Amino acid sequence: SLMPLLNFRLARPEVLVDLNPVSELQYVSRTSSGGNGELRVGAMTRLRHLERSPDLGDRWQLVAEALPQVAHTPIRNRGTFGGGLAHADPAAELCAVSLALDATLVARSQARGLREVPARDFYRGPYATALEPDEVLTEVRLPDQPEGAGWAFSEVARRRGDFALVGVAVLLALGPGGMVGEARLAYASMGPRPLRAYGAERALARQPATEASFRAAAEAALQELEPGDDLQAGRAYRLHVARVLTERALGQALTRARSS
Repeated sequence: SLMPLLNFRLARPEVLVDLNPVSELQYVSRTSSGGNGELRVGAMTRLRHLERSPDLGDRWQLVAEALPQVAHTPIRNRGTFGGGLAHADPAAELCAVSLALDATLVARSQARGLREVPARDFYRGPYATALEPDEVLTEVRLPDQPEGAGWAFSEVARRRGDFALVGVAVLLALGPGGMVGEARLAYASMGPRPLRAYGAERALARQPATEASFRAAAEAALQELEPGDDLQAGRAYRLHVARVLTERALGQALTRARSS
């Protein structure tokens, strides 16, 4: 991601520091406390390493489903998990996934030490984050998916490996009587930053898990999204695709929730 920014003069750093030799930032580990698990990923962990990690197990399937859709294998061999999130491309799949999972991003500075930033507060705009100038992202903490939750990640791109024209990450947990207990809807390429449709999530909670409810939630989500027009796709097209993908992903997540 850095070289295109330099080529287009979008970034003009006076000094570049290579973090590749910092092996302490390359790890994947699972923790458990009080029955709740957490996946901790060092910021310099290669995407391909995470994709192959057995630590993803059966608790972070949303991450596992999204990873193969990030660019192409040679890029995932070099790209890092923390680097992708810190780059904060609005179209990035893993930024949307971090929102859906309520991830925590850990920053470190020499002056202040460690600082934890919830994913919902981390993304400020196109390629802009809450990191301070003297901070570096060191770790990403991914909580367990909600107990019994189904998941789905779906996107539309011009070609496989291209940036998503629209991407949606969904988690869906069922409550008593087959009602929706909790829903999370996060989007890529639908605004100046990765977005969660919190209003649509609240509207879907405690509703029957039916096609009609999913259709209404998808329509509600459109009111919270902020897509623009660009050379790749127009606003109207993106909104149409977002509605279709949201309904489809909710249906897939429901199937998985019922079989969990």
